Amino acid sequence: MQSRRLGQGLVVSAEGLGCMGMSDFYGGRDEQAAIDTIHTALDLGVTLLDTADMYGPFTNELLVGKAIAGRRDEVVLATKFGNERRPDGSWVGINGRPEYVDAACDASLRRLGVDVIDLYYQHRVDRRVPVEETWGALKGLVEAGKVRHLGISEAAPATIRRAHAVHPVTAVQSEWSLWTRDPEENGVLATTRELGIGFVPYSPLGRGFLSGRFRSADDMDADDFRRSHPRFQGDNFVKNLELVGRITEIAREKGVSPSQLALAWVLAQGDDVVPIPGTKHVGYLIENLGALDVRLTADDLARIDAAAPFGGAAGDRYADMSNVNI
Repeated sequence: MQSRRLGQGLVVSAEGLGCMGMSDFYGGRDEQAAIDTIHTALDLGVTLLDTADMYGPFTNELLVGKAIAGRRDEVVLATKFGNERRPDGSWVGINGRPEYVDAACDASLRRLGVDVIDLYYQHRVDRRVPVEETWGALKGLVEAGKVRHLGISEAAPATIRRAHAVHPVTAVQSEWSLWTRDPEENGVLATTRELGIGFVPYSPLGRGFLSGRFRSADDMDADDFRRSHPRFQGDNFVKNLELVGRITEIAREKGVSPSQLALAWVLAQGDDVVPIPGTKHVGYLIENLGALDVRLTADDLARIDAAAPFGGAAGDRYADMSNVNI
């Protein structure tokens, strides 16, 4: 397994594993298959596992904790707080209050069954709470030995700078893929590189759309949240299939799968970039890791840029965009 370095010297596998879909949002839950996928990832050298308290809610941390029991020293464990949900799954809101930070961390430690979290992210920025207050509490968690590194997700450049001034940011997590190229345009990527912060793209396969597996909404489970996602609906779906078709053609010429090509493109953006494609199937995990062996030439990258340009995807990446890039 190749390795890469995020901020503050944190070394992780060049590809991580997003665990969200094992417990929430994408339907079709199978705990044993999920645990098998995590174990296979560890066997193949994947070290970075990504979860959050809101996935489930709470059940994904329990699942990950169960899967890594006895293998803690093989894992760089990342989890998140800030999207507050009730046990029944209903939403409370975004919470960045210092007292909530402390309580959320303690709860995550219990569910994960660990003494320390390797990388703790602020999942979303709370507009009501100055980020300096939230990060003051996070700094306290580091000083208390409950957390080793800190990250922030879906934050604007100015917010990243303010957080970094309180305590060094190790990683910024945002959506980045061939159909979501926002970090290249909105200054986030430039900011992380200026400050020496690693970048962790989530949904590097466009929530699975770039794999080419979806030809209609019927290809998704009835409770799959993507059915209500703007990019998976109506005319947007049709237009986005055209983008996938262009990527699929390039992948076919390269002798790789569309997923591998899409991931290889993300990996080619820099050694400070560590994508975390999510899957709950061993087969897809192995396919995704195959992207590490795909070499893209300058001509390949130019063709891919032309096939999936800035703004090439149809539809917003969330139905409500008010809580991203704050």
